[in-house]
Amino acid sequence: AFDLALPDVDAAAADVAAGADLWAACRRRPRADVGALARVRTARAGWDELVLPARQTDQLRALAAAVRHRTTVLDAWGFGARSDRGRGTTALFAGDSGTGKTFAAEVIAHDLDLDLVHVDLSQVVDKYLGETEKRLARLFDAAEDGGMVLLFDEADALFGRRSEVKDSHDRYANVEVGYLLQRLEAFGGLAILTTNARSALDPAFTRRLAVVVDFPYPDRAARERMWEQSLPPALPRADVSTTALAAADLSGGAIAAAALQAAYLAADDGGVLTADHLDRAVRWELAKTGRVAGARVR
Repeated sequence: AFDLALPDVDAAAADVAAGADLWAACRRRPRADVGALARVRTARAGWDELVLPARQTDQLRALAAAVRHRTTVLDAWGFGARSDRGRGTTALFAGDSGTGKTFAAEVIAHDLDLDLVHVDLSQVVDKYLGETEKRLARLFDAAEDGGMVLLFDEADALFGRRSEVKDSHDRYANVEVGYLLQRLEAFGGLAILTTNARSALDPAFTRRLAVVVDFPYPDRAARERMWEQSLPPALPRADVSTTALAAADLSGGAIAAAALQAAYLAADDGGVLTADHLDRAVRWELAKTGRVAGARVR
């Protein structure tokens, strides 16, 4: 999992001799390599916090298993000798905004005990010829050497369809996409792409994806579970019905945002969360998308 330089191996060994866990000692070594191109996050979310239908949950668990048992399957069982493609895994998480794509990437990174490298596309994409490829190469190398999970949020901005060449800009854009295709194929780690516009992705990427997971918009039962998880046990609250809250047509991301906003309202209004605080927060979340709440939360 970790392709460390000799000085890093020595440093990790010294940490272990001082009582550190071997995996944790290796994991700490390459964290600074991504620079400003991405944000390295320590994932903390577990499987019990992920609210998805069984089919999608099974796909995600299988994805984590593929990374965990890669050496056994490819080397010990001989599958790696049948192909000269890279040893890595590329997955696409597709679905509407707020349906849990990024959160699922955190869960997988936590399950694998790896850091999550959240790519900042504003720092990666550059107008100068060849500069974007150089920055992407740095990211892929750092993630591969450090055993990190590489996350491209809203990947359609970077992995878009190749177009008909009409001028030099089109030609360069197509070269950029072609480079990404080759680099993904050679990548030895786990790369996760998320998108809410799957049709905008270049079709050539689909053929190189090991897993495609469609994230559905949550139904009422799923929304109730999300509300229950969004209100921490330590939060002082009056008798609030999560069943009533689930009636509001919100995504998982919007539910988390509304719960946090309601908690701030409660902290500024006596220190106890009430249905009125939640009702106001839900209405504000619905208003973000031009919708109006129905009955009040009770």
